[in-house]
Amino acid sequence: MTRRPTILDVARAAGVSKSTVSLVLRRSPLVKESTRKDVRRAMEKVGYVYNRHAAGLRGTVSGLIGLVINDLRNPFFAEFAASAQMAFAARGYATVIANTDETPTIQDEVITSMIEHGVSAFVICPAYDSRPDLFDRIAQAGTPAMQVLRQIDPRTAEFPFAAPDYATGSAEAARHLLREGCTEIAFVGGLPGKPVTLERQSGFRAVLSGSPARMQDFPGRPTRAFGRATALEIARARPRIDAALCFSDLVALGMLAGFAEAGVSVGRDIRLVGFDDIEECALTYPQLSSVRCNTAEFGHDTAETLLRWIDQGIRPPPVHRSAVILQARQSSLGG
Repeated sequence: MTRRPTILDVARAAGVSKSTVSLVLRRSPLVKESTRKDVRRAMEKVGYVYNRHAAGLRGTVSGLIGLVINDLRNPFFAEFAASAQMAFAARGYATVIANTDETPTIQDEVITSMIEHGVSAFVICPAYDSRPDLFDRIAQAGTPAMQVLRQIDPRTAEFPFAAPDYATGSAEAARHLLREGCTEIAFVGGLPGKPVTLERQSGFRAVLSGSPARMQDFPGRPTRAFGRATALEIARARPRIDAALCFSDLVALGMLAGFAEAGVSVGRDIRLVGFDDIEECALTYPQLSSVRCNTAEFGHDTAETLLRWIDQGIRPPPVHRSAVILQARQSSLGG
């Protein structure tokens, strides 16, 4: 039977020591990039395949990242997860992705399982109503973990939090609607009292509080169905409302359907702005204005930040807010 190539074969082919090859396999920052490339080429030449499971049993990192997402059915979260996964893959890490479906018990189970399988680190977008001790178990395991998009644990020095700058985005949307002459503006969607709802409302409320415009709040689970139902209610009973900022694009897309059903012209009879700027916003008619969070870039940057932490020991800042912009289109500009 043909002998399986070993780490010594790689070292001879690359002209380096066995310890240097080992450092490359463990992604050590101590190795020069040129040497790293030489070793990788030597691995391909001799047909060496690194057994990460066996290495994990010897105490090195597993090369697995646990990516725990609250709702992968939502295109916003799916785009974030895909972008992060591709960034991890580009650096040689495999990703274990779990959809918790906003269910804390499922979230607890998948995180426990991932800890048992020895993931190197976590990226977690927590489910609503997560248990307060969720991150305690991760801390006990000594596994680095980042909170993204939603924060449930206040210990950001230990579990850093990263999200788009929701408050600035909603403030920009509010100023845009005021410039368009809107005087009675609704905020539609978002579960009452949840931190992410309060953040997405905060800039909006601050801008409108200093203007003569009136604000109305329509809280609810951020789904297309809720958006459609709210649009039908506004068309039937709240005709004075002339604009709406939605908690998410899913709500706004539902409102587009509801207003079309009710014979209300979006962009002329009422101005509409979503939040997240998923791909579908530019493909609807009328095209949907939205607060652009640049989700793909945010996912990539989150992965790079986590990798710097586990590979180089560079801890992320406790809180990071990425920049957002308003992408104004037909639904709020008219025409």
